[in-house]
Amino acid sequence: MDRQDFDVIVIGAGFSGLYMLYQLRALGLSVRVLEAGDGLGGTWFWNRYPGARCDIESVEYSYSFSRDLQQEWSWKEHYPSQGDVLTYLEHVADRFQLRKDIQLNTRVNSASFDEQANRWSVLAGDQRLTAKYLVSAVGCLSSPNKPNLPGLERFAGRVVHTGLWPKEGVDLAGKSVAVIGTGSSAIQLVPEVAGIAKQLTVFQRTPNFSIPSRNKGIEAQIETDVKANYGRLRHEARSNPFGVSSRATVDPRPAAAIPADEQQQILEERWAIGGLAIMGSFADLLVNPVANEIAAEFVRGKIRQTVHDPVVAEKLVPKGYPFCCKRLCLDNGYYETFNRSNVALVDLRETPLTEITPAGIRVGDRELQFDVIILATGFDAMTGALNQIDIRGKGGQSLKEKWAHGPRNYLGLAVNGFPNLFTITGPLSPSVISNMVTSIEQHVEWVAEAISYVERKHLSRIDVDAEAEAAWVDHVGMVGGYTVFAAPTCNSWYLGSNISGKKRVFTPYVGGVGAYGLKLGEVAQKGYEGFVLSR
Repeated sequence: MDRQDFDVIVIGAGFSGLYMLYQLRALGLSVRVLEAGDGLGGTWFWNRYPGARCDIESVEYSYSFSRDLQQEWSWKEHYPSQGDVLTYLEHVADRFQLRKDIQLNTRVNSASFDEQANRWSVLAGDQRLTAKYLVSAVGCLSSPNKPNLPGLERFAGRVVHTGLWPKEGVDLAGKSVAVIGTGSSAIQLVPEVAGIAKQLTVFQRTPNFSIPSRNKGIEAQIETDVKANYGRLRHEARSNPFGVSSRATVDPRPAAAIPADEQQQILEERWAIGGLAIMGSFADLLVNPVANEIAAEFVRGKIRQTVHDPVVAEKLVPKGYPFCCKRLCLDNGYYETFNRSNVALVDLRETPLTEITPAGIRVGDRELQFDVIILATGFDAMTGALNQIDIRGKGGQSLKEKWAHGPRNYLGLAVNGFPNLFTITGPLSPSVISNMVTSIEQHVEWVAEAISYVERKHLSRIDVDAEAEAAWVDHVGMVGGYTVFAAPTCNSWYLGSNISGKKRVFTPYVGGVGAYGLKLGEVAQKGYEGFVLSR
């Protein structure tokens, strides 16, 4: 890998980076994928914590670009584990011979646009590479949030973050373990740790809504049916607001049109199905506070029924914010775990964490001793990974500075003043509100076609028109404002509320994968309307 100049440089070798490489190769372009890890897989390489699992069904959370790949691959479970997803991605890389263009152990430090040469100059360690196009495939949840806890550096035991879990694992057997955080990672992790550790203490600031996944092995008949109908299912996924097929249905009626006893019946049926099915209980669940509260109170009741100690149960019950305004979590016995004798809950709203001591954690006037502290504190989502790279466009403008008051771009894919830069599943696109793989394929295919168009027309730049960018930012904000996601009482990573000092902006686009796809098609058909193309 001595070559330094390419047509395209791609940052990241997860789902996005692998498919981007595949598409660009088909165009006959020279490509180099730069990956910080010592293995490919992106999110599924780094998040190796016990219990790590996808919250989209495996048959949907997979590539659709190759019919042969779809037919030959068999998933073990409805919701795949981290290991199974990583094995799948490694198979894809080998099957399509992608590894030879991937450079591992290479973290990108900076990238700047040379206006005279119309090329990007990328610094990765002490290596400088150039390319006409730069594609970010860094992911939305790939910059771990490491909280500034007083005294953490003095802790004599081991500290590990769920988003940077060591490949060799962490020995928790017979240990006293603290888990700080109760988001998705913690909810998956806690039941696993409870069965290994001598004592587990969970430190909770804000309780989260979680639904049983009801995960199980995939029945042979279901696999046969899915494979026989993959063409239709994939088409439906591209048309569906959340990027999944009609196997996950939404009741077309608003809650007010459904009698109260039937409302409860619908909720019970979807609770029994498990997973994200409950989000489709009512057509207006995500936009009508009354409908939303019906579902919220139903789930609160399930938590109270599950946890034996009523005091602990009440601490675990989410209150004060809408159901699903934070990403809905799926679990495998999370609430039941708090019935175990070796598990304790510390409510940080009642007794705040004051410091980490050499022996453990001080809350209120108590010092609790631990062997291991696990930070399940999530990510600087959507913008964090890009902001870690010093990206500079025309006139030396910094992307981080441009986004200081919230991300600004067009379609979530390109940024005014940063020519020939594309951001796969970037902020202001459906991304984390959708099945990520559906959105990734949608974005990658559009970017590949845009690059092909520029090359066919012998153009030197594709940049975003400032007015088009401003209009898109306004549209995303307006659409989000109609939903519970942007409710004033909601503090989620969708809004950046988990990062101290981060501007509160709702960053995903909730108009839906289908509507978004129509917009992408319209832009391309009109000669890349909203873009400035130049020779």
